[in-house]
Amino acid sequence: MIPAPFDYYAPTSLAEALTLLQRHGDDAKILAGGHSLLPAMKLRLASPAVLIDINKVAELRGIKVNGTVEIGAMTTWSAIEHDAALAKACPVMAEAVSLIGDIQVRNRGTIGGSLAHADPAADMPAVVLALDAQIHVEGPNGPRAIAAADFFTDMLSTALEPGEIITSITFNSLGAGEGAAYAKFPHPASRYAIVGAAAYVKMENGQVTACRVAITGAGPKAERQPAVEQALIGTDGSADAIAAAAAHAGEGMDMLGDIHASEEYRRAMCKVYTKRALLKAVERAR
Repeated sequence: MIPAPFDYYAPTSLAEALTLLQRHGDDAKILAGGHSLLPAMKLRLASPAVLIDINKVAELRGIKVNGTVEIGAMTTWSAIEHDAALAKACPVMAEAVSLIGDIQVRNRGTIGGSLAHADPAADMPAVVLALDAQIHVEGPNGPRAIAAADFFTDMLSTALEPGEIITSITFNSLGAGEGAAYAKFPHPASRYAIVGAAAYVKMENGQVTACRVAITGAGPKAERQPAVEQALIGTDGSADAIAAAAAHAGEGMDMLGDIHASEEYRRAMCKVYTKRALLKAVERAR
């Protein structure tokens, strides 16, 4: 349980971190919360020659709310969970974060680290998909924004290019007639999602005019559910309409099967937790 030798750097600015990352290339790994990287290093499943710890990069922390929400990549789960302005602008963020791990995990873990790692059972990928967030990154070619819908490419894989670091996540505050919710079946020990569903709904004149649903935990990556979304849009958002839409959850997805849940069980739970998330989202939108 001892990692291989490595060089350690603790930059204090984004520019310094990017310079180090470019200098060391594939030999380097970025350290954020460390919940995934450090155990892998101890087990020698990962042996980076260089570790770049970005915890001292203050410009990557913080939450700004002003019509839109901007969360710095190094903002901890605990900071997100307890930010009053964010809770008012987008309650689903605090709701989802409160279900992540335990207090120790939330005190150390960061939103950017989680998104960059792209664990198939992580909670936040589904939430940022449902909120139609933009993931802002910076690298040797300058800054760019990646739509959440394009960010998660496969298991533990993202659209990040070599040398890029996530800097922030942005999305719109929720207004009148909008609601979002997250529901999950957690693993009893790790609290990772065996299946989790995030939902966003907009209602106008008693009718659902927009809907986004994403599922995590069930497949190799978090995925939007277009069949569910299309089935709910144009309805009155009633319990029957939600049940009919949720019946499409998991369609077209490659399901994971393991000792915790079979493919069949996960497929069934996709429908259950999508229904729960949609019921709450519609209730909040009314």
